[in-house]
Amino acid sequence: MRYSLAIFDWDGTLMDSTHTIVAAIQAACRDMGLPVPGVAQASWVIGLSLDEALHRAVPDLTPSQLPRFLERYRIHYLLKDPDLRTFEGIIGMLDALKAEGVLMAVATGKSRVGLDRVLTGMNLGHYFDASRTADQTFSKPHPRMLEEILEELAVPAAQAVMVGDTSHDIQMAQAAGLDSIAVTYGAHSKQELVASKPTLIAETPTQLHSFLLEHCRKMAV
Repeated sequence: MRYSLAIFDWDGTLMDSTHTIVAAIQAACRDMGLPVPGVAQASWVIGLSLDEALHRAVPDLTPSQLPRFLERYRIHYLLKDPDLRTFEGIIGMLDALKAEGVLMAVATGKSRVGLDRVLTGMNLGHYFDASRTADQTFSKPHPRMLEEILEELAVPAAQAVMVGDTSHDIQMAQAAGLDSIAVTYGAHSKQELVASKPTLIAETPTQLHSFLLEHCRKMAV
């Protein structure tokens, strides 16, 4: 396996934000008197577009309640946003891949505004050669997000790998013809990730770092 492009999910893969997203969904439910989903139910939807995620995590939410719910969710999330950090070791991994000339991209269920805010606020934008968000194209696990990145960077699917912490990421990669690495330190359980049949499984950011440095190389000109 030799890849010239590594495509990363954001929340739960690079950013240690799973607990914050779950807590924001639960707090918004309490604010509006809706049934509060458990951690497993709320974390399962991470990576999907926000509208689709809420439809699954909070099935009692009506269309008329959605704008107010989104307002409450964003307030709770943004209160914790300044405290969010990448997982330990992620910046070192990105530095090492950049030094090797490996292309990198982001494919995320975040909004364009949300991703741009964190890339700018944490000075991470220079690592990535392309990105797609759920409000720009189809939500995961539809493959279009990956297909657009491959087209933009002119990289064949066989030379790219998708890295993510949910079965949505793995299914998206399979639909687009990409290999995948599932990380077990994010939103979905190891059991569910194994069942989705990724190419590799990384238990820690350190292991992910090792896998990518072993298998990623600059594209030959």
